[in-house]
Amino acid sequence: MVREEVTVSTRTLQWKCVESRADSKRLYYGRFVLSPLMKGQADTIGIAMRRALLGELEGTCITRAKFDNVPHEYSTIVGIEESVHEILMNLKKIVFRSDLYGTLDASIRVRGPRYVTAKDIILPPSVEIVDTTQHIAILTEPVDLCIELEIERGRGYFMKTPNNHQDGSYPIDAAFMPVRNANHSIHSYGNGNEKQEILFLEIWTNGSLTPKEALYEASRNLIDLFIPFLHAEEQDINPNGEDNPNRQTVPLFIFHDELDHDHMKKEKIFKRIFIDQLELPPRTYNCLKKSNIHTLLDLLSKSQEDLMKIEHFRVEDVNQIFEILQKGFTIDLLQNKNMF
Repeated sequence: MVREEVTVSTRTLQWKCVESRADSKRLYYGRFVLSPLMKGQADTIGIAMRRALLGELEGTCITRAKFDNVPHEYSTIVGIEESVHEILMNLKKIVFRSDLYGTLDASIRVRGPRYVTAKDIILPPSVEIVDTTQHIAILTEPVDLCIELEIERGRGYFMKTPNNHQDGSYPIDAAFMPVRNANHSIHSYGNGNEKQEILFLEIWTNGSLTPKEALYEASRNLIDLFIPFLHAEEQDINPNGEDNPNRQTVPLFIFHDELDHDHMKKEKIFKRIFIDQLELPPRTYNCLKKSNIHTLLDLLSKSQEDLMKIEHFRVEDVNQIFEILQKGFTIDLLQNKNMF
């Protein structure tokens, strides 16, 4: 357990982790403080962060398992202590840490007698198991256990639609949420117009993310959700609330003329443009975000070689980024090792 003194500044908004611990491989806890806030701001931030932590973060789960020669979900297999249903419930409990996109295949191929745990799962390179001791089944006789698995990344709780199971394939409801629980509390101090607030935020995770990582991801997701409002054009709507037929459409990128100005002005402009505006494919976008590339300035500081070092990045992804920048900004990254 780590404890730190809470420092309150009356001038600058500051945050700090005041407690952090790992109760087990699948239970992490963190407590954070943000201050000083004006009256009412702590509740605004606390409610938004809790909803983002519980509903907006992505996780990885097993979503389907396929057995050989199993007639239905509640079958028992000779030489295996658990029923098929019990094995499915044990698979549901396994927690993964990954950056995968889409659906990947995994498998279990073991022969008894032995205990079968999460360590026996054959995984793709981009996935790792948080707790390899998670129990799956007990093989009491020299029988083979072969299970084909599907692993997906998503958010929230997703209930699979049952199929007829004729091929021995069974869907598994997925709880993608990496945050188990999140609470916020508020401490007020001062009097009258000088009253201020301190926000305390508690986060419990399943081990696939640390509380600090979860807080960071939730914050980025909230920022992304509000970005469209930064581009709202009030003059596009007339006083009667109807669309103005004579309005001029403002393009997404309006900085072409400004790009010819001095270096410092370019840098300020690029810092205000988030990669969310580039309309990148989801996989490319997520890879960049995982590498802490959030703005156009971050992206322009990378060379082609730098981008190719990003995990799961392909030549096609780099070429697509070049095309988007060339079209939207008349920028050719291939000509420069670094733009800034």
